[in-house]
Amino acid sequence: MILIGAAVLADVAFASLIGSTFIGVAAILVGTFEIGNAISTRGWGGFTWQMILGFLYIALGLLLVGVDGSETQLLTYGLGLLLMLSGTVRILFVLNHWREVGWFMLLSGGFGVLAGLVILAEFPKTGLWVLGLLLGIDLISHGLAWLGYGFLPTNRKA
Repeated sequence: MILIGAAVLADVAFASLIGSTFIGVAAILVGTFEIGNAISTRGWGGFTWQMILGFLYIALGLLLVGVDGSETQLLTYGLGLLLMLSGTVRILFVLNHWREVGWFMLLSGGFGVLAGLVILAEFPKTGLWVLGLLLGIDLISHGLAWLGYGFLPTNRKA
């Protein structure tokens, strides 16, 4: 997630030019990672939420890959809803596993919800560069939250 987010941020203009295809492929990759992470870390908790989130990312990604660049309305609504759902799932995960995940996962989820609301509230004025910027930041914070979660002493196996 961190690498995909960095790729989106590295060239927001490039992401804007190919818009829905680029973001769709990124969403499919993130969804695949989320599902793989859920399966490989099944004992950590949150398996169901991670699976749901992974399938939502993949579904949106497949939808966006099939859309031509002129359908920015679908891209905007889809990405805004995805970020809101992703953030909400992270917040719900924090509420169920506060001791294990701490503040960073909560902040990451809060940013996801806020980014989704910003995208939806600013439609149709939101440019594709805004979508790419918010997606990139959200993916990096999401990846860092999972990375931090994995390195917490309570989650290490002896």
